[in-house]
Amino acid sequence: MTTTTQPIPKEWQTLWLNVNLATMVNGGENYGEIRDAALAISEGKIAWLGKKSDLPAYDKKVVKVIDGQGKWLTPGLIDCHTHLVYGGNRANEFEMRLQGKSYQEIAEAGGGIVSTVKATREATEAELLVSALARLTTLHQQGVTTVEIKSGYGLDLDNEVKMLNVAGMLAKTLPMTIKRTFLGAHALPIEYKDQPDDYISLVCDEMIPVIAEQKLADTVDVFCENIGFNLQQTERVFTAAKQYGLAIKVHAEQLSDLGGTELAAKFQALSSDHVEFLSESGIKAMSAANMTAVLLPGAFYFLRETQLPPIELLRKHGVPMAIATDANPGSSPICSIQLMLNMACTLFRLTPSEALAGVTCNAAKALGLSNFKGQLAVGFDADIAVWNISQPAELCYQFGVNPLRALIQKGKQVI
Repeated sequence: MTTTTQPIPKEWQTLWLNVNLATMVNGGENYGEIRDAALAISEGKIAWLGKKSDLPAYDKKVVKVIDGQGKWLTPGLIDCHTHLVYGGNRANEFEMRLQGKSYQEIAEAGGGIVSTVKATREATEAELLVSALARLTTLHQQGVTTVEIKSGYGLDLDNEVKMLNVAGMLAKTLPMTIKRTFLGAHALPIEYKDQPDDYISLVCDEMIPVIAEQKLADTVDVFCENIGFNLQQTERVFTAAKQYGLAIKVHAEQLSDLGGTELAAKFQALSSDHVEFLSESGIKAMSAANMTAVLLPGAFYFLRETQLPPIELLRKHGVPMAIATDANPGSSPICSIQLMLNMACTLFRLTPSEALAGVTCNAAKALGLSNFKGQLAVGFDADIAVWNISQPAELCYQFGVNPLRALIQKGKQVI
């Protein structure tokens, strides 16, 4: 890899020497690897990077030099699909399921998403902040610098606003970038039982205008599925989102091929998430719309699913693949980005470079951040993870042992 024209070295504030870089440029092919490298930071941005032998002269009296001692630098990791804010947990349902109880029996006993909605509605903002902060801190300590957090367990205006407010508080509590997504169309609340169209009217006519006006979310998401909302209802939400200038994502093709991804493509959505049952026509629509496929191996594992995402077709049509934890109380109560990297390789058969791209450059694309996050490149945010590893594949190979040695957020070391 050759370096481009560099800015004036006197502007540098920090210079990392004796490091290896997994830049994740060009879609992460071969990790965008540069060995025996150097990287300079100025004003929270990457100002120079390349081979150490190409390093220009700089003012050693001004620049803080850090000896990386052969460690690897990657972009800060990005978890682009989570449900981190919620009340209670569903460990009891996990136990019931293992004892042979059916989904219907658990639901009739007050379980399922209804139980999480109840617990979330009953929780105060302060209580939700404490529980979500513990989960977010776990991700942060694994090298995650950017996280998307969805609402969707309030299912009325006040409680959806409460969840999004908590997500905003998290951004002020930890040095991380938080992207907020409104998922009011996640499930049907009990007060709208058998009235899905009326509930979608509430989402479109009351919730979205308030959330847009108060700038509580960047994006709107819909669970488009047979047990969620149909295509017509999903289209109503997308139309309202566009009307208020909000970006679009979709939970689609997780349980069946309903066509939610193709619909989302017509609205120029950022991503379609889950996609186990996605057809080739849906993949072609994603490719034409420049969408990202967000793969969620945690939910696949936890629900013991058997339908694999169409990885070869996604590769064939050049659709970028992101990886995320889907951290939530029901189907993926997992806050380990390292485990997701491993599962993406072992369960979904991604290569380690594809998996790492899934939590860096492709995850940034799934959040509309690809112009300044997810890569080590001049002009990008200096969100950088420093790893005590001998090669990038180790990040996918091993989990349970944390190799993170430092974490930099916009140029400042935060771990």
